[in-house]
Amino acid sequence: MPNTSSEPRAATTCVLRHALEHHARTRADQIFAVFEDEQRWTFAETLDHVRCTATGLRALGVGAGDAVVVMLPNCGLALRVMFAINHLGAVCVPINTAYRGALLEHVLVDSGARVAVIHAELLERVLEVGHGRITDLVLSGESAGPGLPGLRLHPVSVLKPPQAQNIPDPGIMPWSTQSIIYTSGTTGASKGVLSSYMHSYTSVGPTSWHCVKDDDRQLVHLPLFHIGGAFVSSAALCRGSSIALGKGFRTERFWDIVRDLQATSVFLLGVMATFLLKQAPGPDDRNHPLRMAFIVPLGGAGPAFAERFGVEVYTLFNMTEISTPLISGSNPAKPGMCGRPRAGVEVRLVDENDCEVRQGQAGELIIRTDQPWTMNSGYHNNHEATVRAWRNGWFHTGDSFSVDADGDYFFRDRLKDSIRRRGENISSYEIEVELQSHPGVREAAAIPVPCEHGEDEVMIVIAPVDGHRIVAEELFSHLKTRLAHFMMPRYLRVVAELPKTPTSKVQKHLLREQGVTPDTLDLQQAGLYVKRSLL
Repeated sequence: MPNTSSEPRAATTCVLRHALEHHARTRADQIFAVFEDEQRWTFAETLDHVRCTATGLRALGVGAGDAVVVMLPNCGLALRVMFAINHLGAVCVPINTAYRGALLEHVLVDSGARVAVIHAELLERVLEVGHGRITDLVLSGESAGPGLPGLRLHPVSVLKPPQAQNIPDPGIMPWSTQSIIYTSGTTGASKGVLSSYMHSYTSVGPTSWHCVKDDDRQLVHLPLFHIGGAFVSSAALCRGSSIALGKGFRTERFWDIVRDLQATSVFLLGVMATFLLKQAPGPDDRNHPLRMAFIVPLGGAGPAFAERFGVEVYTLFNMTEISTPLISGSNPAKPGMCGRPRAGVEVRLVDENDCEVRQGQAGELIIRTDQPWTMNSGYHNNHEATVRAWRNGWFHTGDSFSVDADGDYFFRDRLKDSIRRRGENISSYEIEVELQSHPGVREAAAIPVPCEHGEDEVMIVIAPVDGHRIVAEELFSHLKTRLAHFMMPRYLRVVAELPKTPTSKVQKHLLREQGVTPDTLDLQQAGLYVKRSLL
């Protein structure tokens, strides 16, 4: 990546607006995006879609630096809205479509956005909570309704004006904020990660994802409200390659979609790779265009996946805040490894005082990069969290790693109080807040326990109010209207008292060590679970 402090072409390289305008001139008819509904966008058509949508947003008062909320599933509308926001020099705030209740309210209020573009089916959910400064809601359908006091509702046609304007460049630079993506909190609510154009591009671009080539078509089936969707789409556009935008991962449809959309590269969560391997072998296992796949976490699936499907396998470690500091070579053979530090990144493993641990010991992974702006720019409206994460000039991941004699890094544990489930970062704090809103719960803790498919399952440990009996069905119904589906617990344990320190802090490490005990109820086996609702 060129040095942004001295190289004038850096903005053309990583700033989405400048890169799109450049590619629309130099490779106008080359395909940028293909979709499951058989749409195909060239770079020239993508620019037309973006300029038209930006004109509509501008008419709603959106300008440079303004935050705009986007709450949409993967689709052409989501892609052009996201890119149009950045075309204006505004800041995209993509929100998980599963959010509801207090978590949704926090994100809407904290973002400070005045304009939001949401799926029509999510309107009721948004209206149920405080929506901060939002005055204009654009709905995905053509019928918007009469609106409410202080809140105007607009049909999606406002983003398709008959005439696109030539909007002046507001002076977007590589260090300008491109997005605010909310990620799991630890001792508090979810935090908005401030991400620059340089950060987004470096995170998944050629500097860090060296195994993805310019002529690859990346299958984007992770949501556009995650970096696996938003950053990958943006970086692919900037480098002039292409994406296949999928509606989401579906085991039974995966290889058909790969073939139909001619995808050559994909990012798979470890559980996705496991599901694909569990399908019955068939004569078409190698009849596809896919040449490489990331599997994260790697687990032990890598060699079997590479052998059966005839693809190169890689693995890596990344977070919303950073830019792929660890990545493997082709077809790693060590189960559970995360890779080695890439060029341009320095990593250390340290103790609680930021002193480096001895070889072979586990320590927190901390990171710094050679280039400025290639990691997060802090947390939105959260100075304390920013200072805590960036103390001593290094970004602290909150994750414990070890490194072997070959220089390969292995994830060991989460130091921060969060849970990783099916690719989602979950704040235990936010689950506990909703648990404690139940009148029968005196105190509660949410902890991760190992899942048979990799990553974590959510377990809740509850101490009831004296004289109250916890009824699993009643508690589950209480949570179902307040938590996103992926935050819902799998296991429930009721105890008389949570273990505490002398200063009355809950000792979650003891609960994690105990794990699923004989007195723990598996809610899923009891028929209490929430199916993912797809938009």
